[in-house]
Amino acid sequence: MKNHYFIGFALFVGSLLSGCTGMPEQVSPVSPFSLEQYQGKWYEIARLDHSFERGLENVTANYVINEDGSVTVLNRGFNAQDNEWSEAQGKAQFVASNNEGHLKVSFFGPFYSSYVVFGLDQQDYQYAYVSGYNTDYLWLLARTPQVSEQRIADFKAAAQQRGFNTEQLIMVMQSPTN
Repeated sequence: MKNHYFIGFALFVGSLLSGCTGMPEQVSPVSPFSLEQYQGKWYEIARLDHSFERGLENVTANYVINEDGSVTVLNRGFNAQDNEWSEAQGKAQFVASNNEGHLKVSFFGPFYSSYVVFGLDQQDYQYAYVSGYNTDYLWLLARTPQVSEQRIADFKAAAQQRGFNTEQLIMVMQSPTN
């Protein structure tokens, strides 16, 4: 499998040098947060555009808790133009409390970037609103390949209130067989 998609993300993370683990001013991580409930497969429903994901569809993220409490992250997406899958494996860990949805993730050595869960279905963990260290990074994740129009509208409203440019959102194509 070609990994150029996720190599771009690794280069992005590496360029941060100091490892940006902060968050946008108007974003707060959810609490309580259960990594045990959060682990597993998530489908990317919407995102802001970035070179490391450009042109990818059927994007998923899988989170697995390691024995040391860290998390193995496996991101995967299909590039229809190149007719191939790309994937990258990284590692995540909590920034502060393991009861708060603020993690740092690395796909490139010791350099980390923020992963902030600021919206979450607290009962069943069926959707998550995720930010990076600034308002250029935004994702809607779900346990299913499709979500309701109401969920998308709620996500957009929550993101707009926090300063994200939702006019630039990309709705990610998810195949029913993904």
